[in-house]
Formats: sequence, structure tokens, C-alpha cells
Amino acid sequence: MFQPDDPLAPPQPVFDEPWQAQALALADSMVKAGHFSAHDWAQTLGAALREAEGRGAPDTLETYYLAVVEALEALSQSQTDITQDDLSARRAAWEEAYHRTPHGQPVLLKP
Repeated sequence: MFQPDDPLAPPQPVFDEPWQAQALALADSMVKAGHFSAHDWAQTLGAALREAEGRGAPDTLETYYLAVVEALEALSQSQTDITQDDLSARRAAWEEAYHRTPHGQPVLLKP
């Protein structure tokens, strides 16, 4: 729990939304499973952040976590059997699920 009077607490909450924590957990899991190295992760995330800066993206948590997703997608394609078509199909399935899900309900993919 974030406590502003705690001298060891971060200056702001680390995650704005649950998906941000999940994205970092996924990256950690993929490194631990050997899908890519911690060095490759750091290099790819750094490149995504530099690219965002070059586009003029603001220095915000949102920009950082969008770079995390970009780096995960890039490494997934280059270091696993996941293709751009796989990513596009999964994204389309999630978007469809999101649009058909009533407000306040969890978004679920059809099997």
C-alpha cells in the first residue's frame, strides 16, 4: 500500500493500471523461461523508449508501459514462434471480446 509519509515508498504509485504490472510480469516470466535473455529485454525496451522519445512521446508512465508492450511484441516475434499474424489475430480477438462485453464485466476470449 502506498503511504506518502513512508521514506522508502516510491514518489508515486508504480502502476496506473493492472495491465502494466501484468506486462512486466510477463516479461519477467519470459526471461525466466529462457525465451529471451535479460540483456535482450533491456536492450529492446531501451530501444522502444528511445523510439518513443524520438516521436516526441511525453515522459509518462503510459509511454513507458506502451514501450514495454512494444518490446514484448518485438521479442516475441524475434525470439519465439509467434508471428505478426499471430499478434494481429490475438489483438483482433481481444478487441472483439472487449466490444461485446457489458460494462463492468471481465473481458473474456472465446475458446
